[in-house]
Amino acid sequence: MRPTLAWIALLASVAACGPMVITGGGTPTVAVLRTGDQLLSAMHNRYDNRWYRTLTFVQKSTYYRPDGSMLRSETWYEAASLPGRLRIDLGEPSRGNGVLYRSDSTYQMEGGRVTATRFESNQLLTLGFDVYTQPTYRTADQLRRQGVSLSALRTDSLDGRRVYVVGAAKGDSTTNQFWIDAERMLFVRAIITQAGRTRDVRFERYTQYETGWVAEEVRVIVGGRMSFHEEYSQVRVNPAIDENLFIPERWSSATHWYRP
Repeated sequence: MRPTLAWIALLASVAACGPMVITGGGTPTVAVLRTGDQLLSAMHNRYDNRWYRTLTFVQKSTYYRPDGSMLRSETWYEAASLPGRLRIDLGEPSRGNGVLYRSDSTYQMEGGRVTATRFESNQLLTLGFDVYTQPTYRTADQLRRQGVSLSALRTDSLDGRRVYVVGAAKGDSTTNQFWIDAERMLFVRAIITQAGRTRDVRFERYTQYETGWVAEEVRVIVGGRMSFHEEYSQVRVNPAIDENLFIPERWSSATHWYRP
């Protein structure tokens, strides 16, 4: 069916007002996005009741020196129960070492025991996963507490694709901000500055699993060079996993998902 002149005129008038997203099925509907809150809502609505709730994968983690040479490589084992829970086994799971994110708390684990606890959430978990499975107001609250301003939104491009940018003006490479692919409503970049150190994080090589997506490669850039590289394999969405895996006191007694 050819678009009508009225529909073309509507698109033109809305585009003149600011960024937009087209949603819906048979009859197109247009929503103008002006703030980060509205963008987060659009991301949630795009995959509402369609995004996976559990996820497991094996991660190759490679560290690099400031001169670009490789420092070391490790294998991590990760499991998520969305929203808000991510377990990372650093090395062989039987050793009991890792990190557990539970909502707004982070637990450092050594030998199956909690050695440190911090009140903080994981921004990459929030933007890459939780935004699609939790109420938008909670996502917005977490991002504000992480130092991201949601008051203004602009458009830009990244790797030839149109993106929305929240948190910083064009050319600002240090203020906390996040970038969202405008077509697929997927998180692709964050600039995070903490304690005077700026990290440029890229979610890349998105692969579709059922009706959700997983970025199977993550790059962390510091000072113009890659400092950390993640590569995912053995990705599974919606597997049955033991919820005790996400309870600190049951870190070692829970049934682990990984089978060599």
